[in-house]
Amino acid sequence: MMNLQQHHLPLQKYMALMDLQERNERLFYKLLIDNVEELLPIVYTPTVGEACQKYGSIFRRPQGLFISLKEKGKILEVLKNWPERSIQVIVVTDGERILGLGDLGCQGMGIPVGKLALYTALGGVRPSACLPVTIDVGTNNEQLLKDEFYIGLRQKRATGQEYDDLLNEFMCAVKQNFGEKVLIQFEDFANHNAFSLLAKYGTTHLVFNDDIQGTAAVVLAGVVAALKILGGILVDHTFLFLGAGEAGTGIAELIALEMSKQAKAPVEETRKKIWLVDSKGLIVSSRKDTLQHFKKPWAHEHEPVKDLLNAVKAIKPTILIGSSGVGRTFTKEVIEAVSSFNERPVIMALSNPTSQSECTAEEAYTWSKGKAIFASGSPFGPVRYNGKDFVPGQANNAYIFPGFGLGLVISGTIRVHDEMLLAAAEGLAGQVTEENIEKGLIYPPFQNIRKISAHIAAKVAAKAYDLGLASRLPRPDNLVKYAESCMYSPLYRNYR
Repeated sequence: MMNLQQHHLPLQKYMALMDLQERNERLFYKLLIDNVEELLPIVYTPTVGEACQKYGSIFRRPQGLFISLKEKGKILEVLKNWPERSIQVIVVTDGERILGLGDLGCQGMGIPVGKLALYTALGGVRPSACLPVTIDVGTNNEQLLKDEFYIGLRQKRATGQEYDDLLNEFMCAVKQNFGEKVLIQFEDFANHNAFSLLAKYGTTHLVFNDDIQGTAAVVLAGVVAALKILGGILVDHTFLFLGAGEAGTGIAELIALEMSKQAKAPVEETRKKIWLVDSKGLIVSSRKDTLQHFKKPWAHEHEPVKDLLNAVKAIKPTILIGSSGVGRTFTKEVIEAVSSFNERPVIMALSNPTSQSECTAEEAYTWSKGKAIFASGSPFGPVRYNGKDFVPGQANNAYIFPGFGLGLVISGTIRVHDEMLLAAAEGLAGQVTEENIEKGLIYPPFQNIRKISAHIAAKVAAKAYDLGLASRLPRPDNLVKYAESCMYSPLYRNYR
């Protein structure tokens, strides 16, 4: 740690950590687990974003498996080249929408590598059972195409049939080579592909999209925990989202599902408590003809509203959620408006990295005069306002996906079901103590993350067994203990 702290720039720390991972894997995970709060922002967002942008110039040795258009027809052979036979989790990207940074092509490999490091450190999945994959179909990023250090194919992105065929070949080859029970996590695909891939392979493979489903479960957990402060049940509250992409619609759908479960009402009804604003304004029924299919369920009866501020005034939400990927969009006027009709407004600025966050923690607390219950996607430090210390929560997907993946792996689940996501969210919300709530925290502290992951894994596995989707039989009596016993630990043995 002392050597790591000698580096001043986060990117230098990232490079030092990646070198350590290559040189001494056990020590890398020991370090990451023991210093999770300090090192998480280095191994993952925000630093990993900068690493992906500069991936070509900091490239030292290949990590993970690159599959390009040139391997079409030979993907099964390529997968067989990977030295490990028993793979439990694959994280795959095509680099088209890396965090809030856009198309980084082949350089998106930093994301699957970072995600899987967290699967191991936080969820206890064995490092040898993890496989990072980048599918290189070209890039539309002109800057990268001209960059002499770009490591990928120098061509525009393949789309349509060519793209679908390559992905289909990949998905079939994975199943053929690694079996039915390998978890394939889609990561940082562009909106149009993310939804269709999840819909297409959700019935035939064990697939999970962290941007759509993981984010949704984390945010739902935060909202459920916030109810301990706000009072009432979900259906008593009104939600307004800024951003109607993968994250926004994914979160909205999961909240609507949980509402319908709690209130025993059809999901078509509970969706009406949730409003979305996209780049053209409030999503309303008069816009239905021009909307993308995933936005249509959210088009409710209302006169058109052009911008967020007027939408806040019209809808009067109790909970405001930002998933737009655009920084500084929760302005002073927006936060003052939402604070004017709420005793404790819940404000969640989820876009990553920090530069893209809808507002900072300081802005949220200052402009709401200390009333806001605030959480963000990237980390913010504590804020002092009017002599009181506020600790912002971090709605970090790392709370959910490692435990979720562990739960699927230990139960030998063959398909992901929405109820497992609800179980994971309830499991996380259940780990928030009264003491956390008193500090205004709607997420538990990160240093207990492995314990939290074991609890989430147990909830997910229990739901898989209940739904008859688990193949590891007989069912263990104590799932929490079983989850803990399955977790990889980078222990140094004592020699006599």
